[in-house]
Amino acid sequence: MSKKLEYMVVIEKGSTSYGAYVPDLPGCVAVGETREEALELIKEAIEFHLEDLRESGENIPEPCSSGEFIKIQAA
Repeated sequence: MSKKLEYMVVIEKGSTSYGAYVPDLPGCVAVGETREEALELIKEAIEFHLEDLRESGENIPEPCSSGEFIKIQAA
């Protein structure tokens, strides 16, 4: 029986595309033309990344990253 894992994904808007990466899975990245496409592709990338780790006999990292937004007053 497999357990559900929930990884934090960071999305960055570039000048012509969106990039996404998973801090808990180094090297797991995706790029899309839209935010939605980047999210779709990073989900696939996570699945492939975990599959590769399993096939290589490596441990699956437990999700431990989290994020917060901090509001500050701009000068």
